[in-house]
Amino acid sequence: MQKLLVGVVVAFAAFYLLSQPAGAADAVKGAASAVGVAFESIIEFISALFA
Repeated sequence: MQKLLVGVVVAFAAFYLLSQPAGAADAVKGAASAVGVAFESIIEFISALFA
């Protein structure tokens, strides 16, 4: 079941990338930005613990 779900997600991502490349790029930029913000928040939290 898990392999099927992964296959469906990959197929959807490929379809989205091919049909809406600008939208896919924006989605990746948004996800990368969210990861960056989360990482900065974790670093700030750890810095506050040891300050």
